[in-house]
Amino acid sequence: MVLLEIISGARNSSGTDNTRNNYSAKFFPIQAIHKLHGGDVQSLVDPNLHGDFNLEEVERVCKIACWCIQDNEFDRPMMGEMVRVLEGLQEIDMPPMPRQLAAMTEQYGATSSIYIVNSHSRCD
Repeated sequence: MVLLEIISGARNSSGTDNTRNNYSAKFFPIQAIHKLHGGDVQSLVDPNLHGDFNLEEVERVCKIACWCIQDNEFDRPMMGEMVRVLEGLQEIDMPPMPRQLAAMTEQYGATSSIYIVNSHSRCD
């Protein structure tokens, strides 16, 4: 998640209160993997960089970040592999959409927005 926050320059989710009982959150990992698969990682980059970034590096970081959020921990890369990929010494395949993110996308019918009803309840 930290890698995704570095790419975007923002938190991995941001929310606004739409109504009294509904909460809309833009969950960046969903947007990131959709853009990665669609070949549009450039649109994920922090606009404060004003285009001053290496697109190949952004794609590499986005791929490794999306591998690191896979549902099954055995599908996630080891730290040594992550370092080699980030340094550009090793290639990495396109990550699949994590099942949990795919289910969230399907359930809420959006590529980046999640709607949560009654967000005022506490989680203990």
